[in-house]
Amino acid sequence: MSKKKLYTFDAAAITVRKITKSVWTTVWSVVRVILVSVSLFVVIYLILSLVLSTDVEKRLRRENRQYEKVFATIPEKQQLLSESIDILALKDSRIYDEVFHTVAPPVDPVGSLNFLFGADTIPDTKIVTYTTRKADALLKTASEVDAAFEKIYRTMGKKGFVMPPMAIPVKDVSYPQIGASTGPRLNPFYKTEVAHHGLDFIVPQGSPVFAPADGTVEKVVRTSKGDGNTVTIRHSGGYVTRYMHLDEIFVTDGQRVRRGGKIATVGMSGNAYAPHLHYEVKFGGAFRDPVNYLFGSVAPDEYPNYLFMSINTRQSMD
Repeated sequence: MSKKKLYTFDAAAITVRKITKSVWTTVWSVVRVILVSVSLFVVIYLILSLVLSTDVEKRLRRENRQYEKVFATIPEKQQLLSESIDILALKDSRIYDEVFHTVAPPVDPVGSLNFLFGADTIPDTKIVTYTTRKADALLKTASEVDAAFEKIYRTMGKKGFVMPPMAIPVKDVSYPQIGASTGPRLNPFYKTEVAHHGLDFIVPQGSPVFAPADGTVEKVVRTSKGDGNTVTIRHSGGYVTRYMHLDEIFVTDGQRVRRGGKIATVGMSGNAYAPHLHYEVKFGGAFRDPVNYLFGSVAPDEYPNYLFMSINTRQSMD
């Protein structure tokens, strides 16, 4: 097949001449074709990406929207968690002070590990230095814990020492059933804060109530007003426990009771918002926080939940 030749008519010279193309003209034609092709591809891609979405893209967009909502609540939750940790640390110190008359050792004296987030850019010498400091601090903490336990053992071994009433007065209780503890609490009837001197166990009516330690029944009161049916037990060492809003009572004044003995059942006598046991502990005539005397009967991983619920439950049941 013969190649086609292009000609043009030159009106000025009244002649026909062959059209010739320069190299740059040819190159520019190729470049224009490429630019037009790329532009069309980009336009088509943008249209497809903006209008059409794959299942993966849709799922990722949904997840991003959810993460945006969650992220907005993180600072508030972090602040609440930080305050709760501070309160738990204070409660821990109070337990050591009230029960064993010693100081609670620090949990983490070294502090934050935030600087390790960029560990790939930190010189090895700094990581080694931190690790050494951390190990030394942990050894110091371990020695402080040992010293605290030694002091506890010495206190318990002293002549005349009496173990406080540390058993839970109701069975099969989990932390969601822990109500308000001591301190200002919102009264369910008056809708205002009043002094609350005990710990509320939110359990079904008729649940048995047990003595947390050996003792003598000091007073039994049966009434439909105020604290309702009440039992007061005096224990060795100056401890007194009190049980309010009971249903049935199985003990009498002056009766000797043993730890774990059934003394009554849970009710809602008196001014009770719902069936529950209001449990009080006194020592030296002063009210104590009963939750501080329960850790001996609760698993270690469960007890912080008890503390958290007792501190953060703002409304009492009576």
